Amino acid sequence: MKYLTADEARRFAERWLPAWTGNDPERLLQFYSDDALYLDPGVPQGVRGKPALREYFRRLLARNPDWVWRQIEGIPMEGGFLNKWLARIPVGDTVLDIVGVCFVQLDDAGKIRRNEVYFDRAPLLAELARHRPPD
Repeated sequence: MKYLTADEARRFAERWLPAWTGNDPERLLQFYSDDALYLDPGVPQGVRGKPALREYFRRLLARNPDWVWRQIEGIPMEGGFLNKWLARIPVGDTVLDIVGVCFVQLDDAGKIRRNEVYFDRAPLLAELARHRPPD
């Protein structure tokens, strides 16, 4: 398996991370292989394959059309890179700056075959609860 250099990881992230903004799941799906595995704190069991990813990304991006992701650092690893990122997430009248990491493994065609996302989502959940309308 090939190791991406830090520069290759940066260039990949410059194309991929903007696809997380703007509520366009089809654009984002172009970066993933047909049998990709994706997981984050909201789906710790993971989502596998484009049909399931499409459905998950459709819901996730619709709820967060204005968030913006950027790479802080790309750290080479076998088959891809560790992506340290900053997400600016608007919630009501607040914008949260959340730092996290994900690892990105690519297939031979350069598509993401595995993407695992890790971050402390406590500040996000607290802010969402603060903005939830009363029952």
